[in-house]
Amino acid sequence: MNKEIRTVSSDGSLIERMIDLALTPAGDLPQAARALATLSLMDWLVCARAGADEPVGEILRAMIAHEGGVPEASVTGGAPAPARAAALVNGTIGHAIDYDDTHFAHIGHPSAAIYPAALAVAEMEDLSAEAVCTAFLVGAEASIRIGCVLGREHYNRGFHQTATAGAFGATLAAARLLRLTRGQVRAAIGLCASRAAGLRCQFGTMGKPYNAGIAAASGVECALLARAGLTSADDGLMGPQGFVMTHSNQPDPDAANAEGFLFEAISHKLHACCHGTHAMIEVLRNVERGDPDQVAAVTVRTSPRWLSVCNIPVPRTGLEVKFSYPWLAAMVLHDRSTQDDRAFTDALARDAELGRTAALVEVRGDGSLTETQAAVEIVTVDGRRIAGAHDLSRRPPLPDLRASLVAKARASLGQEAERIIGSIDMIDELSAREIGALLVLQPRVARAG
Repeated sequence: MNKEIRTVSSDGSLIERMIDLALTPAGDLPQAARALATLSLMDWLVCARAGADEPVGEILRAMIAHEGGVPEASVTGGAPAPARAAALVNGTIGHAIDYDDTHFAHIGHPSAAIYPAALAVAEMEDLSAEAVCTAFLVGAEASIRIGCVLGREHYNRGFHQTATAGAFGATLAAARLLRLTRGQVRAAIGLCASRAAGLRCQFGTMGKPYNAGIAAASGVECALLARAGLTSADDGLMGPQGFVMTHSNQPDPDAANAEGFLFEAISHKLHACCHGTHAMIEVLRNVERGDPDQVAAVTVRTSPRWLSVCNIPVPRTGLEVKFSYPWLAAMVLHDRSTQDDRAFTDALARDAELGRTAALVEVRGDGSLTETQAAVEIVTVDGRRIAGAHDLSRRPPLPDLRASLVAKARASLGQEAERIIGSIDMIDELSAREIGALLVLQPRVARAG
């Protein structure tokens, strides 16, 4: 039987709870959460390899190669680098195609920021792959809880939770792997309060995945500096002028007390675009939609939160298509793939056929819907109405989820996926360095467009 995770410390403060979580014995972590964390590792490795040839990756690899340093950790598509630099590059590349997992409680992508930090430190320290997964799990749980404390207002103000809350998760994962003392973990959190950053204005640009890379690198940096003795504020989270109080006008401290293990609600992407659009895509994929030329109008109802995130009416680039309800709806209606990242070229944003159909799509905010829900109605030229709804929170059983992620891996990487899939199947026997080696295969052939 799984032991209950204790997130409430003796004095009840948020920072003490997070330190408790970081130091939780591995045997006390729920098996269901550990299994999901392993699937998230497979999924993150696939996303990183699939994004290896993205321009943002080329830019960052060139930068860290110019800086040089001790080759401590693996870099996606490149040569080994210092742990902090590797985390920066791998965090950015792993989020570059926007295909990684999401936790809707705070709207963040845990794997993008936390796995790169955990892997880099574990490689540097020559630890096991199992240690990477365990550190990721406690870091992800911490980031979700801190993100929930920051609340909706933090995200709605324009902060990118993957980068802000994610930086704290990356810090705690790195601190665990470095075996920091309780006082050192406190210092690392305090240092992270000055380093955590990321804005939603970057969505649709290379700046969005860079946010994730910054979070991963900050986690490594803060944990290493705390180990070296750098001091910080006693409470960089909830203390006076701490991170929460300066970054949210409506924090919810009680959110950190939620029962159970919140990570278990993680949602994995099966479409290479903003997760806020996936419920709509699933509706359109599963209704009898017929000939797209017979569509007169499409109404999409979604949570109002998504209107400022993924509702670009006329995207200019392939990246912006990933954040466009109308364009993505048009892709599904015309049987264009939303599962292959290579379909999202800049030429796609100039596709006249998609543009004509996208112009028929109206997106409405509906406060009765959660962030995981969408409802769609199609009206045909002959007056028929076709309606449907979907909720992403209804996750499939673990074996079915694994099968879907394996299919995604093979569709994204072809034969290369088999090495990743096989490695995950024997994760308990591998080292962190063997996992890191999966990132350094030759980059894929660059796409056109």
